[in-house]
Amino acid sequence: MDLEMNASSHNGAIPADLSLSDAILDSNRHANKNGAVWKDVLLAYKSLGVVFGGLVTSPLYVYPSMNLSSPTEADYLGIYSIMFWTLTMIGVVKYVCIVLNADDHGEGGTLALYSLLCRHADIGILSSRNANTRVRNGQSNLNPSKQGKLEKFLERSIFARRMLLFIAILGMCMLIGDGILTPAISVLSAIDGIRVPFPTFGKVAVEALSAAILIALFLPQKFGTSRVSFMFAPIMASWTFTTPMIGIYSILRYYPQIFKAVSPHYIVSFFLRNGRLGWRLLGGTVLCITGAEAMFADLGHFNRRSIQIAFLFTIYPSLILTYAGQTAYLIKNLNDFGDGFYKFVPRPVYWPMFVIATLAAIVASQSLISASFSVIKQAVVLDYFPRVKVVHTSQDKEGQVYSPEINYILMFLCVAVVLGFGDGKDIGNAFGIVVILVMFITTILMTLVMIIVWRTRLLLAGLYFVAFFILEGTYVSAVMTKFFEGGWLPFAVSIVLAFIMFGWYYGRQKKFEYEMTNKVTMECLSSLLSRSDVQRVPGLCIFYTNIQDGLTPILGHYIHHMKSLHKVTIFTTLRYLLVAKVAPNERIIFRRLGIKGIYGCVIQYGYADLRNPEDDDFVTQVTCSLRNHLESNYERQLEGCSVQQEIMQLEEAKSVGVVHVRGKTRFYIGKDSGWSDKVLLGFYEFLHSNCRSALPALEIPLLESLEIGMLYKA
Repeated sequence: MDLEMNASSHNGAIPADLSLSDAILDSNRHANKNGAVWKDVLLAYKSLGVVFGGLVTSPLYVYPSMNLSSPTEADYLGIYSIMFWTLTMIGVVKYVCIVLNADDHGEGGTLALYSLLCRHADIGILSSRNANTRVRNGQSNLNPSKQGKLEKFLERSIFARRMLLFIAILGMCMLIGDGILTPAISVLSAIDGIRVPFPTFGKVAVEALSAAILIALFLPQKFGTSRVSFMFAPIMASWTFTTPMIGIYSILRYYPQIFKAVSPHYIVSFFLRNGRLGWRLLGGTVLCITGAEAMFADLGHFNRRSIQIAFLFTIYPSLILTYAGQTAYLIKNLNDFGDGFYKFVPRPVYWPMFVIATLAAIVASQSLISASFSVIKQAVVLDYFPRVKVVHTSQDKEGQVYSPEINYILMFLCVAVVLGFGDGKDIGNAFGIVVILVMFITTILMTLVMIIVWRTRLLLAGLYFVAFFILEGTYVSAVMTKFFEGGWLPFAVSIVLAFIMFGWYYGRQKKFEYEMTNKVTMECLSSLLSRSDVQRVPGLCIFYTNIQDGLTPILGHYIHHMKSLHKVTIFTTLRYLLVAKVAPNERIIFRRLGIKGIYGCVIQYGYADLRNPEDDDFVTQVTCSLRNHLESNYERQLEGCSVQQEIMQLEEAKSVGVVHVRGKTRFYIGKDSGWSDKVLLGFYEFLHSNCRSALPALEIPLLESLEIGMLYKA
């Protein structure tokens, strides 16, 4: 009342001030919105050099990969119509409008879709993580009353759950195969253009030059996605804007009515006229959409909005115009499809375009290389793949990672493909299988996400599934006919990767089962500590264990031989969840174990979390969290020991010294073991002995680390 009277007596001065404040706030909100838009535009520009390289350079090898026989004008119109609708349906409708919305806290790829499903339904099969490992932060939809029939079926059927995991792993393996073939076919197709003006330039020389360029491409990967994209974006921008300009020139010069092929009836007449041959030609046209999966797999390196902007406003129109120009040229030059790109480039600009094409082909490889780093990182932190070094190359984007081992393996395999195959058509056959199978797997997983996670109406989810199942299934049937013409390569790579992942998973599961069977209970620990020959020594011990319902068998082994245990011992479990990020308040969780100075600790990470703290060291974070836990749970203090006494004991133990104890376990494979255990566990031991240790990943000083060896009977 007083304020209203005061406002009235001052002739509306306060309302004027309030209006000015509102105007300032609106102005700030508008400025922030504009700032966010420009940030997305900048990211969209950078994404040209990382995400879309494989997709936008596909005109280099699509027509040369087709085995055309005496093509006609109608054939070319049908092929262009197929490519137009493939780019529109898969690129725009499927990925930009639907799949990019299924990110897992900013991360994409088949494993991200699988993790989404595991968080919203109990369908994971890793016992060590599936039970009691979800972050219940309001994001999980595990409400039995809301579960559908499909969800209940997946939860009850171990076969269905294993098949779902197999599909996700196969998608990941195929994507890595894509990362091998994309650099090989892109660079080889670009360098092959030098043989047009110089026919004497031999095939061996082209292969050698391509291999040298590939090696030069992989070396700067260690500098990270941000720096690489900053260097590569101008090159891809040049390619993206010059090729459609040449396309427009070619349309106007050769066949101005080319866009009549947008009508789907040209597709129908193409298949009616060519029959089985037209169906087989789909193995070449599918390459027009190569690299589309990288939009989703590279999502963690940028963001959804930036990728959508880049595709809709640059990549999509560029490809439509470039393919239209190529097709217009080929309609007037029917037999030039073997070099369908360079021959449609006007002579005056041939050499500038050759330079841009070569540079663009090099950059094109980046999209799948970055995607390979991302999916390997996800697999490592989810314990589906042996530990390799994963380096976070950005302080702002957790998804920007680099793995030295994977980088050099990819480099070796890319060079081997170029030198081994040589012929771009054979690589194209292998490439087509990889491209469409990854998309086909994404369609299956995406349908499950729509039903289980998004709760989409079955009619809409079914419409999505049927439409893309028919489209991509037709492509799959066509490319599989080229299995023995180079298509076997991605399957060979995927089988090797899948065997590595399965061998690692099998060994980790066997280890977990042994530890659960032979775990040390709290009653057993209390009995061990009460023995007269066992001492409680000064200091702080962080004892790493893989299980929570009890303690690792290594503890009994340790006490039996060392005859001691530190006065303050924290049994720590590092848990990598099927989520991208864990909330800070759920990162470190403590509990009392009922014995003085003995605590249980769970440290949780998502696969997109930065695990290497650079400010506070690991021990400081753990001890601070324990102190906060003790202070906030004083009502649960032990008899005869106050909270202040526990805190003083903790500080004193930390000042005396810290030791990190972990087990170094191996399987003892006896004569009575089955042949499957001998093979798989022997392979697991080989992988385990050659992979990186888990402790250096936490930046724990080696002088504070202690490893206790123990044999587990298989």
